[in-house]
Amino acid sequence: MLTRLLPLLCLVFLSSLALSHVKQKVSTVPETCPVTKPADQPFVPPPPHPAGPGRGYYWFGTDRLWTSLPEVGAWRLGHNSPGDATFRQKLFFWRQGYDPRSEPRPNLTVSGKRIDAPAGPLLTDGKGSGGSTKDDQFIVTGINFPTTGCWEITGRYENDELAFVIWVSP
Repeated sequence: MLTRLLPLLCLVFLSSLALSHVKQKVSTVPETCPVTKPADQPFVPPPPHPAGPGRGYYWFGTDRLWTSLPEVGAWRLGHNSPGDATFRQKLFFWRQGYDPRSEPRPNLTVSGKRIDAPAGPLLTDGKGSGGSTKDDQFIVTGINFPTTGCWEITGRYENDELAFVIWVSP
């Protein structure tokens, strides 16, 4: 019995240790950064999209273009690779009626500017890629921030635009 219990206890301990490293600790957002906050009447995507984006996040936008944002108003980011000075984030957008099979390289553009201090330009992976799960279709692109700080991000798809402010910390 003890020989079966010991591996199980080790597995539970290692799992909890691994999860403790996964939890993000986000630095406090300064009052000078007007991060985008959830609306009093939260946006709910039309079916078949999920009603909620997951714990700690909320939907932001309209059925023409939306994304999920952290409730705390901040992303804690790391570097994409050793030697890379930028801070990397994958950014997902949704749109009612978007089909990644008919448009695998959607005409999405993302731009950004730091609003609390001078900084170089936000770098992106380009127009993005269409993706899907069993129940959902989305557009994803990578963005690289040259510095941490308070950033305004704007996504554009066809005639629709969605802008939000986020605090980026290392």
